[in-house]
Amino acid sequence: MAKELCMIVAGIDVGAKNVHVVLMKDGVLMARAVAPSGFDHEESATRGLAEAAATAGVDREDIGLIAATGAGRKALAFAVEQPTEIATGARAGFDLYPGARTVVDVGADEARAIKLGDGGKVVDFAINEKCAAGAGAFVEAMSRALEMPLDDFAEASLESTQTIPMNAQCTVFAESEVVSLIHANTPPADIARAVHDAMASRVSTMVRRVGVEDPIVLGGGAALNVGFVKALSEALGGVEVHVLADAEYLGAHGAALIAWEASQRV
Repeated sequence: MAKELCMIVAGIDVGAKNVHVVLMKDGVLMARAVAPSGFDHEESATRGLAEAAATAGVDREDIGLIAATGAGRKALAFAVEQPTEIATGARAGFDLYPGARTVVDVGADEARAIKLGDGGKVVDFAINEKCAAGAGAFVEAMSRALEMPLDDFAEASLESTQTIPMNAQCTVFAESEVVSLIHANTPPADIARAVHDAMASRVSTMVRRVGVEDPIVLGGGAALNVGFVKALSEALGGVEVHVLADAEYLGAHGAALIAWEASQRV
C-alpha cells in the first residue's frame, strides 16, 4: 500500500530566482511547473506544486513523496528527501544524457561542475564562489545595462566580429566597464560577446578543476542562452557542449528521480 501511495512523486528545485517542479509516476515525467521564488519559498513551492498537479490532472493528495533541492530546500518542511544540488544534477544529467561524464549546471546565482564515473556515480565536483560573474545573473545585469532583452543580448553575441577582454570579476565593476565600452561606441554585439566570454571563462575554470571529459552536458537556466553555450564551448577548447532537454529543470528532474527511487524503498 505504501508504494502505491508513493507512485506519484515530486521533485522541487528552490533556486534564487525560480522554483521548478517536476512530477513523475513510476519514474516517468508527468508534468512540470515554474514559479518565482519570492521571499516565501514554501509558498512559492506550494504554488508550483499545485500548478504541476493541475497540469497532470491529479490532486495534491495524490503525490506521495516529495524531494527538494536547491538553495532554499531547507525551507520546505513537507519535503521528505532534501538531496544536494550535486546529487540531483548528477542524477538528472546522467538520466537525460546516458553516458555523460561531465555535468555543468549554471543557474542564476551559482554554477557547479560534476565529474561522473561509470553508472553516473559522482567522482568529483566543484562549485563557484557564489559570485554572480560566473552565473546567469551576471549576463542578465549586463543586458539591462545595454537596455536589451536577454534573448536579444544572447543572439547579438553571436554576431560579434572581435574579441574584447573584460577584466572586471564583479558585477558592479563589470557594469561600469560595459558603460565605458558603450561610451567608446563599441558595437553592442562585441560588448555582448565580451560579457558571455567573461562568464564562460569563470565557469570553464571551475570545470577544469574536476577535469574536462566528454560527453559534457549543460543544464540550468544559463543553458538556454545560446551566447553562453557558444562561449563555454570555446573556453573549453572547442569541445562540444550538449544542452540537456528542458535544461532549466535539471535540479527538479534529479530530485524527482531521487524521490521515486526512495519511494521504492518504502
